[in-house]
Amino acid sequence: MRSFDLNLARVFVLLYETGSVTATAETLHVTQPTVSYSLGKLRRHFDDELFRRTGRGLTPTAGARRLYEPLRRALADIDGTIRQADAFDPATMPGRFTLALSDLGEATLLPRLLAAARERAPRVSFIVRPLDVDDAEQQLRRGDLDAFVATPVLTSHRTVRIPLFHERYVGMVAADHPRIRGEAVTLEELAAEHHATVFGSSGHVVPRAVLATHDLLDRVVVDATRFSMLPYLLEQTDLIAIVPEYVGEVFTASHRLRLVRLPFETEPIEVALYARHESSRSPSQRWLVRFMAEVLGERVSPAQLPPYAVGPERPGRPV
Repeated sequence: MRSFDLNLARVFVLLYETGSVTATAETLHVTQPTVSYSLGKLRRHFDDELFRRTGRGLTPTAGARRLYEPLRRALADIDGTIRQADAFDPATMPGRFTLALSDLGEATLLPRLLAAARERAPRVSFIVRPLDVDDAEQQLRRGDLDAFVATPVLTSHRTVRIPLFHERYVGMVAADHPRIRGEAVTLEELAAEHHATVFGSSGHVVPRAVLATHDLLDRVVVDATRFSMLPYLLEQTDLIAIVPEYVGEVFTASHRLRLVRLPFETEPIEVALYARHESSRSPSQRWLVRFMAEVLGERVSPAQLPPYAVGPERPGRPV
């Protein structure tokens, strides 16, 4: 072990987590040849290939899988000891974090996050940027963002995806809609109504895809860029919109709207938190990721979600 450089362990852990020489080099601020040279030394030291190149990047061998957890844990212990003086105490220390959220996230998730932060981390503040799913990972890598929440599954080697909760889609209409009066809408009714949809950079493509599948795109009369305009639009018109259920629950709580079951199954979506790999985060960013996952996460599978019911007090809310 006298010949083993601790920096090699860090290279190994990052290669394992990212599956990419390029991402490892960027994280460590070194060149790709330097990472490749370190990988060669690791292979000679452990007398194992460690990683094989496949179409999905570097795939760890059985030997690498045995090494990963002990080395990761050892590095975490060392980093924790070194950073004790810089440990982030949310109760007493100020922190300013930049998040990217869709307009749905701003309307439904941000209030929960802020309420918890005011209680647990009173000196923490947030800068919220519009979510652009095409550029969010690059912003995270550049340090322009500390974290973002999105529904599309992004598979970059440079980020970690932390599932928060599952969503299913429902229909949303005005509480006094002149034709849709029951707890569910039939396909015939859906085809007879006019629709409002949202198309933009937030990543929710299911509503339009569902309408396209049933040849109903010609029934769309409003195609906007933000979901947050829907409650104001729907309570004043006879339009219908397909929205994520939790978002619909938030909107029905403050607007004259109700939710209805759709006449077909839609694949549940998973809302996830994206951040840099743990070994690349600062102490405050590590706290942020744990905090967001705890506050926003729900350990509920789609099969456990309750059925819908329409009641006189809170129309459209599950019971």
